[in-house]
Amino acid sequence: MDIRPLHTEADYKEALAAVSALVDADPAPDTPEGDKLEILAMLVERYEAEHFPLDLPDPLAAIRFRMEQEGLTPRDMQPYLGNLNRVYEVLNGKRALSLAMIRRLTRELKIPAEVLIAERTGT
Repeated sequence: MDIRPLHTEADYKEALAAVSALVDADPAPDTPEGDKLEILAMLVERYEAEHFPLDLPDPLAAIRFRMEQEGLTPRDMQPYLGNLNRVYEVLNGKRALSLAMIRRLTRELKIPAEVLIAERTGT
C-alpha cells in the first residue's frame, strides 16, 4: 500500500488491513516497517476522528464512572463536592457543579474539565 491521505472508506479499509498486517508482524521501532505502522496509525486515527467522532460523556455519568473505578462512596466525594447532602444533590442532578467543584474534580480525580462542563444528556 502506498501511504497517502485517507479520503474514502475504501482508503480507510485498505489502511486498516495494512495496519493489521503490520501489527501482526510486530516491527521494531525506528525500522521502515515500524515507521510505516506509525504513519498509517496516525492516518487511521485522523480519519476516525473526522468520520466517527465520539461524544463527550454526561458529566454525572463521568463522575459516577470515576467513583466506580476508584471504589469511592458518596462520603468519599465530600472533599470535591461539599457536605454529604450536596454530594447527593449533585449525583442526583438536582444541583449543578460549581466552578470550584469542577476544579477539584479535574485536579484530584483527573476528570477532564471539558467533560464536566458539557451539557447534561439526561443519563
